[in-house]
Order: sequence, then structure tokens, then C-alpha cells
Amino acid sequence: MSGGKRAGARQKQGFRPVLLLLALGITLCVVAWGYLVYAAIDFGSEARHDNDSQAWAYLGVAAVGAVACLFLGFMLVARFSRAMGLTQAPAPKPKRDPAAPKGGKRAAR
Repeated sequence: MSGGKRAGARQKQGFRPVLLLLALGITLCVVAWGYLVYAAIDFGSEARHDNDSQAWAYLGVAAVGAVACLFLGFMLVARFSRAMGLTQAPAPKPKRDPAAPKGGKRAAR
């Protein structure tokens, strides 16, 4: 027998533009989230001080936008970690046996 590893040669990891785009998207979402949170705080203090209905509307829009940016950022982080190989897709569910009765034990009676 030959001495040495049985593993094959490692492939060199090259530049992957998908990872760059995901990292840029994550950065953009985090910056937008921070700005929208700051704006929501500012609009909230203005709305409480002046009791301005337009400031309340801007507060609501900024809050919803901040939530959307944070959610999108988390989704991009999940895609980034999958693209880097840190996480894996869940295992597919096994197909149901067509001969098994539908509805479980109670329906089988």
C-alpha cells in the first residue's frame, strides 16, 4: 500500500462575485437599518414634543422600513453563510408511503 492520505487534491477557492454581492447587500441593509432607526427616534421625539400627525406617520414608515431592512439583512446573512459552506440546507423529508392510510392511527381504525 502507498503511504499518504486518500483525500483528493483540494480545489483552489477563487474569487466568487456572489459572496461580494451578498456582503455588499448585508452592509447596505445594516446601514439603512441604522439610519431608519435613528430617523424613527428623531420623528418620535418630534411627534411627542409637537404632537404633529405628519411626524407620527413618518415614525410609522421609518419603523416599518427598519424592520424590513433588518429582516432582509438576516436573510442575506443566511444566504451568505450557506454560500460560504458554514451551514447546509435541511435534509429533504422522506416521501410518504402511498400504501399507508392517511390520517394516522385514528383513521386506520
